[in-house]
Amino acid sequence: MSGMRLNKFLSQAGICSRRRADEYIKAGEVYVNGATASVGMQIAPESDWVVFQGKVVSLGCEELVYYALYKPAGVISTASDEKGRTAVTDLVPSEPRVYPVGRLDKDSEGLMILTNDGELTYELTHPKFEHPKEYEVKVKATGNSPASEQIKDIFAEGIPIEGRLFKANFVRFEDNDSTDNTPETTLLKGMTLYLILHTGYKRQIRYMCEVVGLSITALKRVRIGRLRLGSLGLAPGEYCRIEKSDICD
Repeated sequence: MSGMRLNKFLSQAGICSRRRADEYIKAGEVYVNGATASVGMQIAPESDWVVFQGKVVSLGCEELVYYALYKPAGVISTASDEKGRTAVTDLVPSEPRVYPVGRLDKDSEGLMILTNDGELTYELTHPKFEHPKEYEVKVKATGNSPASEQIKDIFAEGIPIEGRLFKANFVRFEDNDSTDNTPETTLLKGMTLYLILHTGYKRQIRYMCEVVGLSITALKRVRIGRLRLGSLGLAPGEYCRIEKSDICD
């Protein structure tokens, strides 16, 4: 089957009129392959995965499956890549077809969930449900950075970036070297920053750290909902099958 405009696809699926479909798309209520859709985009109905208000509209597999993956750095977190780079979907079984829930940038590593459950994808990626994502971030000061306590306050209050408020719901610093933990030296030596976010804007943590003069040397997602990477026993590139109840109620 050839390509089709997304609004036509939603209309033919009995969801709404084409005009109304464009309104839903503009409002961010339609996802294609796990990413927010855009007005006018073309899809392949036989292979693309369309979710509207948490419901899968495209042809899908009857069996719902859930994989937890330890994404290594260097792997992209999309369903496919036109440049031929390794994607997270290359690291799990190809059937039934699954899609990544949210993203980690190419240089980051850590826990990702892949599934064909559109309702779960919608719930985990929409900020209104406030499912926590926890990150372990190795940082160093690049210049005149505020003290760690000031950074915690800045992150908790939020940083306006490109019309959005980037904030953390929990912030904790851990000294990497207990031999000298004075405020003047800890950030220069390097610290581990633990963050819990309820949003997942593109490169959110990297932007936030850049604003306060922190350089990231490593970034790892260690928890989604109640599912913790450390409890799974996975090495980078490994996956395991899980249940929806392992992630959230």
